[in-house]
Order: sequence, then structure tokens, then C-alpha cells
Amino acid sequence: MNYVILDMEWDSAYHKLHKRFVNQILQIGAVKLDEKFNLIDIFDVTIKSPISKRVSRRFTELTGITKEMMLDGISLSDAVEKYNNWLGSDTVTITWSNSDLYTIAENEKYLLDGQRFKIDKYLDLQVFIQGELRLLGHEIKSQISLGGAAELLGITTDNYDLHTAKDDSLLCAALLKKHYNEAAFGKLIRDTADPDFYKQLYFKPYYISSINDDRIQKETHVFHCEKCEGKLRRNNKWKYHNNWFSANFICPDCGKKYVCRVSYRQTYDKLVVRRRIMEPKVKTQEVGDDAVQPVSATV
Repeated sequence: MNYVILDMEWDSAYHKLHKRFVNQILQIGAVKLDEKFNLIDIFDVTIKSPISKRVSRRFTELTGITKEMMLDGISLSDAVEKYNNWLGSDTVTITWSNSDLYTIAENEKYLLDGQRFKIDKYLDLQVFIQGELRLLGHEIKSQISLGGAAELLGITTDNYDLHTAKDDSLLCAALLKKHYNEAAFGKLIRDTADPDFYKQLYFKPYYISSINDDRIQKETHVFHCEKCEGKLRRNNKWKYHNNWFSANFICPDCGKKYVCRVSYRQTYDKLVVRRRIMEPKVKTQEVGDDAVQPVSATV
């Protein structure tokens, strides 16, 4: 089995036929690695836009690709054909975050007329590296950039031209080779033939806005007093605002008043519940964002 780390650079351009902006792929870079993550080969092409004769200034500043370089590139269709032939068989495709997959899907839909990138097995390297960083004691609260991950792992980026597809792929390979964890890595490899793969990829998480939704378990509406631990009693109806349900509560045992909040976020495979219990700052009959003081929060 080989591993291919794929990276792409894209720029937004208006597609007149579809009357929308498209994140058009203008550079494909990839490195092929053997089972021990030794470098076998490099793929690097610049692509001529099928819908624009220019590139944005930000894209040029970020990647170094000028309008002239783009216009001198090969067609997107030829680039994809060359890449698929280069990829080979029995290969795991790796990208830094799955955002590349969304861009691939967008280009396949609007620019490739039925042609597709070859991806059989897939792994999100960002998820893997973030897991390794947490094992090393780093607190990772949000998605980390490739350069940021390299810095935390002590890998210098001085020899890499970041935000170019080839060098970003080479840097990914360096991170992977240095911090490979067989058990964790193997668990993250996904088979794209699995019907759930693309269903999960394109699923958009959302918040539940009806307190009577059948997915909501009533026990998540139960709160206890921070002072005496007695069960609180709700005094008014739940109100929905900014993804949170809020209501006023009181403790029948000690009389202490609270505002309690709960949110329900549906992801592809689970319902994420967050709860907060807060003390009112001032006397109020209505729940307001500026009239409460946080006491605690639970997930």
C-alpha cells in the first residue's frame, strides 16, 4: 500500500453559465510515499482556469501564482487525468483537513463535466495530527493550521514554500513520518465506497429549534441548585434565541433563582447537548443575555 498526500490551491471566480462563484482549482501538488513514508514521487501542476483570465491579488500573494503562470498552465481536465494515472492503485489519499474534498466536489460538479478525482481510501491528516498534539499535552480547541501544527511539533518550515500545493504536501509528509501512530492512524482511514462516507461529509450540522422535538430527552431539562443541590422548578416557558433554549428557574428548597439554558446540535451521528445554569444579575421577568451571570456550564 502507498500513501499519497494531496494538496490544492484554489481561487474564487464567477461562473457565468451557473451564475455563481466557484472555488476553481488552479494548482495540484501531491507526494507519493511507501509504507514506511519514504518519498517515492512528486506530482506538481499549475492549471489554466476554464472560467477566468485572471487571478485574485490575494491568491497571488498567498501562493505566488501570477495571472501569467495560470494562463500558461494545463487544463483542469488534463490535470485530473494526469493525477489519476499517476496515483496508481491500492493507495490511501491524505489531505490536510477535508476542505479539499468539498473543493474537489465543487470542481467536479461545475467544471469537469462528469470527470472525477480518483479517491478510494481517505484520511484527514489534520484530525490525526490534532489527536497526536492532544496526546502530547497541547490544548487544541479549534482546527489548527498546517504551519501551526509544524511549529508545535518542532518541525521547521524554513525550507518549505507554504501555501504552494507541492510544498504543503511535503510538509504534511514530514509531520506524518515524524509522528506516525499506527493504531490511531489506521482507525482514521475511510473507504469512500462506504455509502456513509459522502453522506457524512456533506451533512451540515444544525441546531434544534423546537423544544418538543422527539430527539430531546426530557432529563436534559432538569437542573439542580448550585447552593443546596435541590431540584429546580421552571417558572416560565422555554424561549429560543441564538441556538439556546432559556427559562427562569427557582429552587423550592432555598428560594435561589436561576436562568437555565440548553442547546441541541445535531451532527451526522449524534446529538450534542450543552447546558448552562446562571444567576440573574438583576430582577427580571424575561430572560435576557445582559441579565444573567454564569455559574457553571456542562456538555
